[in-house]
Amino acid sequence: MNTPKIVFFGTPEFAVIILNKLKNADLAPILIITRQDAEKGRGLKLSPSPVKLWAKENKIEFWQPENLKDGKFLKKLRDLKTDLFVIASYGKILPTELLNIPPFGSINVHPSLLPKYRGPSPIENAILNNEKEIGVTIMLVDKEMDHGPILAQQKLEIPILNLQFPKIHNALAELGGKLLIETIPKLLKKEIKPKEQNHAEATYTEKIKKENGYIKWLEPAKIIERKIRALNPWPGTFTFWKKNSRLTRLIITETEIIKNQNNKKAGEVFEKNGEFAVASKKGALLIKRLKPEAGKEIASQDFLRGNREIIGSQLF
Repeated sequence: MNTPKIVFFGTPEFAVIILNKLKNADLAPILIITRQDAEKGRGLKLSPSPVKLWAKENKIEFWQPENLKDGKFLKKLRDLKTDLFVIASYGKILPTELLNIPPFGSINVHPSLLPKYRGPSPIENAILNNEKEIGVTIMLVDKEMDHGPILAQQKLEIPILNLQFPKIHNALAELGGKLLIETIPKLLKKEIKPKEQNHAEATYTEKIKKENGYIKWLEPAKIIERKIRALNPWPGTFTFWKKNSRLTRLIITETEIIKNQNNKKAGEVFEKNGEFAVASKKGALLIKRLKPEAGKEIASQDFLRGNREIIGSQLF
C-alpha cells in the first residue's frame, strides 16, 4: 500500500511529540485538525496550540473548526478520501458521523493501560494513585469515551515512582508515537484483530481544575507529595503564607518526605539543613524548590535567605 492519507487531530505538546514520530516514519498527515486559539496569560491574548505551531513549521495544512458536526466541515473531510484518522489529545469529543468517515476508522493514542484511567487526566491520576506502572493504548474510537477496542498496548519500561508529571508525560508520548507507527501499517494490512476492553474494570478520570492544586496540610505528607508531582506544571500546587499581614501564594514545585519534627502541627514551618519544611497530618515535607508569587522558581535555601520570618509560621 502507498503512503496512507491520514488526518491528525491533536492540540497540546503530547500530540506534537507523536506528530514528530509520524513525520520521521514517513507517515505525516495530509491535514491537521486542532483546537481554536485560546486565551492565555494575564492579558488573555489569543495563543495558538502547540500543534498549530508544528503544522505551520512543517508546512502542513491545518483547520480549526468550531463545530465538528457542521455539514460543510464534514463534507470537506469526506472529499479528502482519507484512509485513517489519528487522534492524540485533541480535547473534544468527536461525533460518530466524523469518526466513521475513513474506511480504516479513527484511532486514538491514550496514555494509560485501558480500561484503566479513561478520560482527560490519566497521567495525573496514575501519579496521585501511586501506580507502579503505566503505559499507552492504541484503540479504535467509538461513540463512548476511551471505550473502543484495543489495537495495541505497551507498558512504559522506566520506573515512574518519584517522577514528576513532565517526565512521565514525555516518555508516554514517545512510547505512544513509537507504538502508533508500528500499529498503522498492521491495521491497514488488516493484520490486527481489535480486542474488546473489559468494561467492568474501567476507571474514569475528570478534567483537572485550578483549585485541585490547593495543598491541604491536614493530609498525609505522601498524599501531598504525589499531588505536587502530578500537578506540575499545571495547575501547580500552592499554599498560602501570611507575610506582613498580607496573604502570599507559594507554588511548591519539588519536595521530599521527611519525619515531622517535635510533633509540629499541620502547616507549621520549621528549618531543616538550611532549607525549610512543612508539617502535615502525618510526616512532613522538606521543600526543595518553590515559586513565590509573581516570582521565578528558586531553591528553598535561596528563598529562606530573604524570608527568614517564614520559620515558625503557619501555612494554610
